[in-house]
Amino acid sequence: MKANYLVCYDISDVKRLSRVYRFMKQRGIHIQYSVFYCKLTWQELLILKAELKKLINERYDDIRIYPLPSELKTIVLGCGDRVPDGVSIFL
Repeated sequence: MKANYLVCYDISDVKRLSRVYRFMKQRGIHIQYSVFYCKLTWQELLILKAELKKLINERYDDIRIYPLPSELKTIVLGCGDRVPDGVSIFL
């Protein structure tokens, strides 16, 4: 069963930032600068965490993975245009 996650990162080095961005672009929907929406199984989440750990320097970089509720209702204000399938927008 898949669950919803937000993956957010703050990477201090431009090269590592680019690697993490390219890696995440293949695995989720780019929501904002350093924020991705992902729909993952538990096994996919474990693999994602292991792969991200290889790409960063844990001393300087920060990655947060936030689980989201299964009944996801999102409110988008402004110019947000990348909304995942199954998400309702209320304006």
